[in-house]
Amino acid sequence: MRLLVTRPQGDGERTAARLRARGHHVTLAPLLRVEAVEFELPREPLSAVVITSANAARALARHPRRDALVALPAFTVGRHTAEAARAAGFREVACADGDKDDLAALLRARWGERSAPLLYLAGEDRAGDLAASGMPLLTAVAYRAVKVERFAPDVAAALAQGALDGVLHFSRRSAQAYLDCAARVGSLERALAPVHFCLSRQVSQPLTAAGAAAIRLAPHPDEAAMIDLVGVA
Repeated sequence: MRLLVTRPQGDGERTAARLRARGHHVTLAPLLRVEAVEFELPREPLSAVVITSANAARALARHPRRDALVALPAFTVGRHTAEAARAAGFREVACADGDKDDLAALLRARWGERSAPLLYLAGEDRAGDLAASGMPLLTAVAYRAVKVERFAPDVAAALAQGALDGVLHFSRRSAQAYLDCAARVGSLERALAPVHFCLSRQVSQPLTAAGAAAIRLAPHPDEAAMIDLVGVA
């Protein structure tokens, strides 16, 4: 298949390589640019660090109190985020291997309401958070994802020529960025035509609202499930 991957650069390159290894022709179109955000640590003691995106773990690389953070246990939403947490220096990492509901359940099983607060390293814009988990959470914005305003010329040309069979979407914001960029070059109808492979139903919502007819949802919210989803299309 001729595929478009819309993830940010680093993750997108890895996904593209895995798809190419399966014989697909892949164009990379990073539609979000991830930037670290400076944040201060709370003065009070912390029980652990909660991470729902690999971008948050990577944002710690230059934090002045990185050593204090990575000395704490880390709880992550999925395996990819767990790998990023270990790469950032966390030695004790527990993975929910699911979505935010699974992570909230893992936190409740490990910590009580009377525990010292957990530090949630979040993105500036997020589809949801863990406030409803019932856990004592302090949130610090560790990164922002800035939407790209226009497609690269090769991506715009591929859309205009109808040269894409499928598009992979890993976040709701990148799906919306895809639609916005397509509208700017007058290719919205063509942009809706390929099969849209989405990490979750929430990710697919902008595409559904715009009228995309062929949407496939990953059975599990991770990269491996997305790769397999493309393989059976």
